[in-house]
Amino acid sequence: MKITAGEMHYKVLNDKIKACVGETVEIDNCIGQRYIGCGRSDGDIIINGTPGNALGAYLDGADLIVNGNAQDATGDTMNDGSITIYGSSGDATGYAMRGGVIYVRDGAGYRAGIHMKSYKEKLPVLVIGGAAGCFLGEYQAGGLIIVLGLGCKGIPVGAFCGTGMHGGKIVLRSDEIPDDLPKQVVTREATKEDMAEIDTYISAYAEKFKVSKKDIMDHKFFVLYPDTKNPYKQLYTHN
Repeated sequence: MKITAGEMHYKVLNDKIKACVGETVEIDNCIGQRYIGCGRSDGDIIINGTPGNALGAYLDGADLIVNGNAQDATGDTMNDGSITIYGSSGDATGYAMRGGVIYVRDGAGYRAGIHMKSYKEKLPVLVIGGAAGCFLGEYQAGGLIIVLGLGCKGIPVGAFCGTGMHGGKIVLRSDEIPDDLPKQVVTREATKEDMAEIDTYISAYAEKFKVSKKDIMDHKFFVLYPDTKNPYKQLYTHN
């Protein structure tokens, strides 16, 4: 089904989408409507334009494709499925994400991957093709964040990367690591095992956005991870 959004109220648009059970929906002229694909488990959505905040919140299995940029809180608490953005995304991309994959062709704003978590077979993955803003992976408890830094000069993340991180991994394609990492975050140059873990996601990124996988992989990668499950231990009266 095709829907021309234009100035349509976000509630009206979302009601139309929900009525298309199991169907693929294509939205033209999207202009900031919020909550698109919220909780959707089947019936993919193609968005031409700029969706508003909380795109794919609680997404539970459907695939969302954005031919443009996305705004804040994309994939908020998503559980399954995928979001592919042919542009950039705003702040808090993948907020509290607990499953599925988000691919961002270009950059992401502040606090991408904040509160990401994983449980048993659930592994949320966030792939950012360009640079990420400050506080990447803040309070990360699980999952995998990959920042490729394509087209960027220098370290492809902002300040305070990994603040409060106590689980999961951040993989940076970079010649060097940030010099302001918190004490509980440790780093290593990526091993063969690390590269094997991200290979599927790099392949998908390269295929989706028509870039050379070889050019991506022919570079140094670093892995950031916490050295403790309890980064706040020093704040407690009794340990």
